Amino acid sequence: MRCPKCGSLEDKVVESRTSGDGVSIRRRRECLHCHTRFTTYETIFHERMRVKKRGGEYEDFDPRKLREGIEKACEKRPVSSEQIDNIVEQVTTELENEFGREVTSLQIGEKVMRHLRRLDEVAYVRFASVYRQFHDAEQFVEEIRRMMRSSNRTRRRTGRKRRS
Repeated sequence: MRCPKCGSLEDKVVESRTSGDGVSIRRRRECLHCHTRFTTYETIFHERMRVKKRGGEYEDFDPRKLREGIEKACEKRPVSSEQIDNIVEQVTTELENEFGREVTSLQIGEKVMRHLRRLDEVAYVRFASVYRQFHDAEQFVEEIRRMMRSSNRTRRRTGRKRRS
């Protein structure tokens, strides 16, 4: 590692620790020439995932774009930034584990909807309306009916009562 002060390639690691989220290692280093201390981070390099769009074209997977779509769906809803970050991280990890280097936009949308549905039903319907390209109010109503039927089945199985 090149020293940021003198440019020397000679250094020693003084301290190493795993970051809070466990996805990187923080290393404190000391230059053996000028004794400057500096910090480096080591992370796993992931091959760039490619997204196959509905029209057949490809683009690089961009977690920021994923986050923007989720943020729009959650706008003015009681959903924290941390909850959105968690969904982005979980969806990205699931996609990498299941699909490797190529995923379709449809697969991404299904993953996001599954997470949003558990988090906030209004955000789920908003996201679904864009993802499934609703063209009229009847499609909104049908999606809400489908969601309500599924929620009622889940409540009956688990014995939970409906929130008022």
